[in-house]
Amino acid sequence: MGDMGNQNFEQPQAQPVAPKPAKSDNANQPIGVVLEIAGSGSQIALDLERLNECMADDDPSIALAGQVGSQIKIRIGNAWLLANVRNQRQDRRAGGSIIANIDFLGEGQEEKLTGKIHGFRRGVTRYPVPGALIYPATTSDLKQIYASDGRSNIQIGTVYPTKDIRAGIYIDAMLGKHFALLGSTGTGKSTSAALILHRICEAAPDGHIVMIDPHGEYSAAFKTNGQIFDVTNLQMPYWLLNFEEHCEVLLTSHGNERQIDADILARCLLEARKKNRLADTMGKITVDSPVPYLLSDLGNAIQDQMGKLDKATNTAPFMRIKNKLEELKSDPRYQFMFSGMLVGDTMADFISKVFRMPGNGKPISIIDVSGVPSDITSTVVAVLSRLVFDFAIWGRDEKTRPILLVCEEAHRYVPNEANADGSSVGNILGRIAKEGRKYGISLGLITQRPSDLAEGVLSQCGTIISMRLNNDRDQAFVKAAMPEGARGFLDSIPALRNRECIICGEGVAIPIRVAFDNLEEIKRPASEDPSFVELWNGSGGEEDAVHRTVQRWRAQGV
Repeated sequence: MGDMGNQNFEQPQAQPVAPKPAKSDNANQPIGVVLEIAGSGSQIALDLERLNECMADDDPSIALAGQVGSQIKIRIGNAWLLANVRNQRQDRRAGGSIIANIDFLGEGQEEKLTGKIHGFRRGVTRYPVPGALIYPATTSDLKQIYASDGRSNIQIGTVYPTKDIRAGIYIDAMLGKHFALLGSTGTGKSTSAALILHRICEAAPDGHIVMIDPHGEYSAAFKTNGQIFDVTNLQMPYWLLNFEEHCEVLLTSHGNERQIDADILARCLLEARKKNRLADTMGKITVDSPVPYLLSDLGNAIQDQMGKLDKATNTAPFMRIKNKLEELKSDPRYQFMFSGMLVGDTMADFISKVFRMPGNGKPISIIDVSGVPSDITSTVVAVLSRLVFDFAIWGRDEKTRPILLVCEEAHRYVPNEANADGSSVGNILGRIAKEGRKYGISLGLITQRPSDLAEGVLSQCGTIISMRLNNDRDQAFVKAAMPEGARGFLDSIPALRNRECIICGEGVAIPIRVAFDNLEEIKRPASEDPSFVELWNGSGGEEDAVHRTVQRWRAQGV
């Protein structure tokens, strides 16, 4: 009888453990205790033996319990406090435990029947005391935490380490306080940017999105739901430039000479603008007023001013401006902007076209500036950015129509102090970053070198989406821009795989690590890296290709 009793008792132990008991058992067993409490984070001790037991659990969240980047929970009364494991070290005084630092993420109430977390929110109202027990966060806990709270959101991937929890971003929160997408070259940054923009377009088919594309990558991604503009069809009127932008394009001098040239240009430009009949109806106009004028009128004004001089030695500044003006008029590369055909008052049409008002099912306009001459690329971007800002300011009496301005290679246009050149594009984008949200302008910055960005600009971005960053300076720069509670996640940035990211800030309930969804081939940008082995193993037609390339090179795309 005794042997029979032992057999009956031991038999279940010999069988493989079923998934459900393993999950529930590990979920309800503590894995450590709180050692020390601080404001945003604390120190805990983890039981190494318990962690090893959790590794075999079927629940992927429990299997990663206690590891760097994983989530743990602490009971406080009838609530659960959720925290993220930032780092680990072995406790040499006690060989069986691991000391870890954690960052508090938020708290949720416990459902009485199931024990699950619900009603999760960021922030901490009650802290645990040293000695409080620590439990692994389960997949069902994370589902409650990452579940949408009813606000409009877009789903872009799955939450790591799970396979079925969808990662969402709250659109209003992300766009309302700007966002930045960061990642080293080759991490899938362009495809991820296209994915996010496609999801936004699907959620808001009547939106107004303007994207500056410096490499011509995104034209292929938005053929079906976007309007593509490049030097062949942009037709940006030169007279939309304000005085500062005119100076960047027309003045070639430096130092004291530049100030002399600027004074001459200001007088002549104002005179040319006043000749338009619109000036009579507007009352007082300035050099910055977007009033059409003829390039020939500007040239004549410069000639007239030069003719009034007493000494021939003073003609050099006039000749510098006049020669540059003639160069712009005659060079075919500048025809998209400095064409005699663009003198009509097309400002309203241009804004409607570029800002997608109405969108007609194509809410995003891709401005491909890869064909713009490099010496005026930043000025073109400045004009487009300033038009977005000025349109929002002067449209305050109308129904607000928010505009999202997305800037790829943002470090080119908003450089840090070491690389700043005082260009107008840096000034206007910096102003949009600081003031844009008051007027319904959202700024999206995409860059692989965040440390080269102006310091204040990244800190103005309420949501940061960081893919892998290989450079130590970039990693440190991003960490400095993020709240304390996200630091543990950001420590894992160097270890991210391609098309994975850390999302922190306003757009998400808590910081999350996300594996991006795959994007359909037709929606991907033309940014795939070439296969050297494959391309070098095929030959034929090289001579013809070289001749065709030389012809296009000489014609400069005309």
